[in-house]
Amino acid sequence: MTKEDLKKAAIKHFTQSGYEGASLSMIADEVGIKKSSIYSHFSSKDALFLEVLREAKAVEIQTKKAYFKEFANLGPETFLYEYLVAVKRLFEENQSLKFWLRMSFFPPSHLYAAIVEEVVEVEVLQENMLEQSFQKWLEEGVITGLDEKTLTTAYTGILMSIMVELVYDHTEKKAEEKLAACWKVYWQALKK
Repeated sequence: MTKEDLKKAAIKHFTQSGYEGASLSMIADEVGIKKSSIYSHFSSKDALFLEVLREAKAVEIQTKKAYFKEFANLGPETFLYEYLVAVKRLFEENQSLKFWLRMSFFPPSHLYAAIVEEVVEVEVLQENMLEQSFQKWLEEGVITGLDEKTLTTAYTGILMSIMVELVYDHTEKKAEEKLAACWKVYWQALKK
């Protein structure tokens, strides 16, 4: 049993049962140790929770930065649509990001401020990257719109609606339908 095994089990149980429903006993049983052995790696349930939360946040940041870097030269229609698809897929397939998503919507009350701080950091980073992209496309004249801030706010609204579908409706179909409908309306407003 390693610290990584504990974190993997913790992510599973926190995702399935939430913070309150996941016990250290459940996590210990998952990896075949006694609950007291967890304390040789983590000082508390909160410490374990916050470590896996911050690691999930790092995965999201790394993945999003990589997307913006790798696909920076795509046109806005392809870049923006594929980003929606990539983010949806990421939160559907990556267990630590499923955990991150659930906890960003349903944080344990005593850790609310700490979690909000972590979530806001990711949102600000994403908004800054989007604003820079929108500003570039507006300057190049390949899209039309009010300004980069408004375009970013509307676009992140689409992202958030997809996240809500993934949290509350565990069928891919509904999230795909929402993505397709929102995208169609959004792109109609932007295209030249």
